[in-house]
Amino acid sequence: MLTTATPARFKASGRAFAHIAQFHPELTALRRDLHAHPELGFEEVYTSGRVREALRLCGVDEVHTHIGKTGLVGVIRGRGAGKRMIGLRADMDALTMTEHNDFPWRSTKAGMMHGCGHDGHTAMLVGAARYLAETRNFDGTAVLIFQPGEEGFAGAKAMIDDGLFERFPVEAVYGMHNWPGLRPGMIGTNPGPMMASADRVTIEVTGRGGHGAHAYLAVDPVLVAAHIITAVQSIVSRNVRPVDGAVISLCAMQAGDLHAMSVIPGKATLVGTVRTFSPEVQSLVERRLTELCSAVALGFGATATVHYERIYPATVNATREAMFAADVAEGLVGAEHVVRDMEPSMGAEDFSFMLQSKPGAYLRIGQGGEGSCMLHNSRYDFNDEILPLGSALHAGLVEHSLPPAAP
Repeated sequence: MLTTATPARFKASGRAFAHIAQFHPELTALRRDLHAHPELGFEEVYTSGRVREALRLCGVDEVHTHIGKTGLVGVIRGRGAGKRMIGLRADMDALTMTEHNDFPWRSTKAGMMHGCGHDGHTAMLVGAARYLAETRNFDGTAVLIFQPGEEGFAGAKAMIDDGLFERFPVEAVYGMHNWPGLRPGMIGTNPGPMMASADRVTIEVTGRGGHGAHAYLAVDPVLVAAHIITAVQSIVSRNVRPVDGAVISLCAMQAGDLHAMSVIPGKATLVGTVRTFSPEVQSLVERRLTELCSAVALGFGATATVHYERIYPATVNATREAMFAADVAEGLVGAEHVVRDMEPSMGAEDFSFMLQSKPGAYLRIGQGGEGSCMLHNSRYDFNDEILPLGSALHAGLVEHSLPPAAP
């Protein structure tokens, strides 16, 4: 029986986990190196280079670079002549954040950090690549997708537009994200929505500027904007069915000059986000926002223009693939450590573009539990303890999807 160099606080079984545990220290070193050298979307030159070299050393059959700018794909062929392909995806980019950790592998770049764990995701997929290349206990082809620009750049769409699935026609694709709200050793998924869509809303209110002492001669866009902020909160409570999730958050407002206390500006701008799980609710919210903002502004003698930008669609798992992934996870960590009806998050994820193109599933792998640091926090760090587990889960999805023919 193979064991980890540092025993994990959770239990996992299976050949893949035991095999990968042997090079846990190397995966940890890679993950921490990536953490120390964060790169933003479509700028992942160092990261892609490290992944490319790691895949070469792993002995993968092919490495294809510059797919979706800085994205790359590793190809591993199993035993036999099977033509089926399974895709595994990891995101590589960091965030525009200043890190406030003090460990040796903290970010070396001002204003950038891996505050969402993409460094860990990349290392886990490299671990799966090494195991799959060394064992090849499957009949078909594993397609390992290292994606740039998840954090607002739609890197998944860029790879798809660059011919990802034409060049590598996988029959299913799987993605995974660490989740601080789950204990290490826990894995969650859901046959349906996992993440919401992410839309950007810009509301431009136009009034008539004037002197603060003579407001009756002006049309105050700040007043109008304030009423719009309040009014739009009625859309979810009074237009969206309670069983359909939706969030409207107006998060920023710009109007006037802070040094001009008595000047009523002519314009005010509001910026926010809308989160939904279905295209029908998404369209409803967009329509009601436009109608309501225009009507509120008109009531004050102003005008309001709504610019609605659909950035990421909702991440919705295919039922069959989600249940299959849960079965694979159960074989790895046991039924009691698999959540099959994971509560969807109102956060967004551009893996949604891949799930619009191919059936598949998005999973969450526990890394924290109660009291742990949440994602996008300046003191966040990926839990290296779960690296072999994530790698084994990736590998298991390939091996169970593409079982070798009986001898």
